[in-house]
Amino acid sequence: MNDPLDLFDLTGRVACVTGASAGLGHRAAVVLAAAGAKVVGVARRAEALDDWAKATGENAAAVAADLSQRGRIAKIAEQISAPFGVPDIVVHAAGINTREAADEVTDAGWDVTMNLNLAAPFFLSQAFAPGMKNRNWGRIVTFASLQSTRAFPGGISYGASKAGIGQLTRAMAEAWSGDGITANAIGPGFFPTELTGPVFADPERAARNAANTCVGRNGELSDIDGPLLFLCSEASSYVTGQVLMVDGGFTAK
Repeated sequence: MNDPLDLFDLTGRVACVTGASAGLGHRAAVVLAAAGAKVVGVARRAEALDDWAKATGENAAAVAADLSQRGRIAKIAEQISAPFGVPDIVVHAAGINTREAADEVTDAGWDVTMNLNLAAPFFLSQAFAPGMKNRNWGRIVTFASLQSTRAFPGGISYGASKAGIGQLTRAMAEAWSGDGITANAIGPGFFPTELTGPVFADPERAARNAANTCVGRNGELSDIDGPLLFLCSEASSYVTGQVLMVDGGFTAK
């Protein structure tokens, strides 16, 4: 019998992680590199990306790009594929939450949210799908949210985009899993990231959120490691079209 831990080994794989300059995206890039993958990090902030790539070493590359510009995604996909080839794994962690109240949602706020949170994960995956099909192996991991199923104040645009991620994940699974490409999503609870900065800046609010989980605490960045590695590896070969909530049981209560 082979060592079961080999199922999680990403040696020889190429991964792309968007939003890799901070938060859960940065954590994902670190974890996949530690598991043996060659990782291309994508984000707008070039300096932070370069710092990560230098710390990671020769198996890391950085692409500074704004994925909310839909017309540039094909070119960005070419840049991502240049260092190590077309990725086997793509993790879509880039996102934005404008926190505009329903009566104050703007065209610009709506468009940038939908472009970055929903359109970019699909069109970037679409660009990599032919290469994954040729290998009969691919892993697409998107990031859903508590707001995929729950309404929060100021979350009209963000919540709509994250609800869309659930259906996008199922639709990509239906379209491509027959070619060896699985598509799944992780739905994080409250983790300390730039996106949730306003939440953790309010100790009372953070404490209420922790109390609303089954485990009694908010997330730590390390809590994402196992679920992410599972969905990006051979270990999840028969899992597709699923949204895995990594929220301490927030949505179970």
